[in-house]
Amino acid sequence: MYAMQYEITLPADYDMGIIRGRVATRGHLLDDFPGLGLKAYLMREREDGSPVGQYAPFYLWNTLEGMNSFLWGPGFQGIVNDFGRPVVRHWTGLAYEEGPAAAAPPGTATRRTSAVPGDIAPGHVVAEAVRAHGHDSRRDGVVASALAIDPRHWELLSFTLWAEGAVIPEGAGERFQVLHLSAPERDVLSGQPTGTRVR
Repeated sequence: MYAMQYEITLPADYDMGIIRGRVATRGHLLDDFPGLGLKAYLMREREDGSPVGQYAPFYLWNTLEGMNSFLWGPGFQGIVNDFGRPVVRHWTGLAYEEGPAAAAPPGTATRRTSAVPGDIAPGHVVAEAVRAHGHDSRRDGVVASALAIDPRHWELLSFTLWAEGAVIPEGAGERFQVLHLSAPERDVLSGQPTGTRVR
């Protein structure tokens, strides 16, 4: 599993309805994309307390081939054409869990990053992070949750999708609206047999 995200920070006076319209008309195009576990079409707005207005899609890839096909193909080129070429952050996957609200459509996503301490063995930090992730993913309202790491910057990433109306605990991380979820191979992420995909 590979996690990937890019953030497009928009001007203060940008009409965020344009982003909603973009997702409404184009979001379905990745609903069957090979190699894609899931893509959460995320947005955050100043009106909701965010320091910036952003379009910030988040991806969990099952295969490098799928990720490469997207990045070097027409999908990502559409982003480049419309907004310029963003920095694409990526992390190596460590764990993925379906939550108690797995069958519900997500309304909110949270993203939390933390530094891996330099004075502790990386393997110990990762093992503890995976253990904590397994516990946190069982919270009420969790649709799905992923844990990943960037070993270049020694950064852990926790990403969680929450059901509409879920009570999100303090410290869960930065919050984003989920405008659409494409999940063609979510069953592979969760280890479910093919043909029993959770939508």
